[in-house]
Amino acid sequence: MAQIIDGKAVSKQVREKVAAETAALKEKGITPGLAVIIVGDDPASQVYVRNKEKACDEVGFYSEKFALPASTTQQELNELVMKLNKRDKISGILCQLPLPSHLDDKEVINLIDPKKDVDAFHPVNVGEIMIGDYNFLPCTPAGIMELIHSTGVDICSKKAVVIGRSNIVGKPMAMLLLHENATVEITHSKTKDLKSITSQADILVAAIGKAKFVTADMVKDGAVVIDVGMNRDENGKLCGDVDFENVKEKCSYITPVPGGVGPMTISMLMKNTLTAAKIQNGLMK
Repeated sequence: MAQIIDGKAVSKQVREKVAAETAALKEKGITPGLAVIIVGDDPASQVYVRNKEKACDEVGFYSEKFALPASTTQQELNELVMKLNKRDKISGILCQLPLPSHLDDKEVINLIDPKKDVDAFHPVNVGEIMIGDYNFLPCTPAGIMELIHSTGVDICSKKAVVIGRSNIVGKPMAMLLLHENATVEITHSKTKDLKSITSQADILVAAIGKAKFVTADMVKDGAVVIDVGMNRDENGKLCGDVDFENVKEKCSYITPVPGGVGPMTISMLMKNTLTAAKIQNGLMK
């Protein structure tokens, strides 16, 4: 039976380290600051933003929330981002997605100063991740790497399969695994004979948003299985993309849902904001 990868415990370690480094920065008169922009009243987004505010308090950051009405225009949103780009007190800017349908999220992301882009969505940061010379990593893939490292499994030379090709998780996840010398394959909705590919994976990352999609017959004996999904099953219970109960009997390590990848995402956002503060104060390149 698999060992459960405790995302809460690993996340706590990351936040403790960020808090300690923040305390040291404060002694030099530097306080990392995070601005979170939320447009409209999407309930899930409201929860995420509250959790980010709580995390900022926990690690000792300054934070500001900009809650804008759903009627906000593109120009109003753009002007806010440009204003925050110029504010020294703000180290990182995060625009909570999704935005209302009349707003262009790409336009907003492209306006954020790459040195304040703590989500690592700006094309400059995406390009730097591609070549392996980066300051920021997208929070969920970065958190997944921390979880894999916590198992002690050496990624080098392993066969890694990522199910899903989103810009937020799938693609950057593949690049991070590649940077650590895994042999990586990305699969998606057009992939033929998916099971034959996933069943060869030493490391399997599922990020597609389909409840219990990955079944035990798709998993190699002894694999490390990372479940990025956040879904509801037929009974309305929270579950991931992996059939946890059956797959855990077959793999060596597995992340639960909830309590696996989820807690890591905000912790890595804190780490990125700390990095941004260091860069903007000449403490890093």
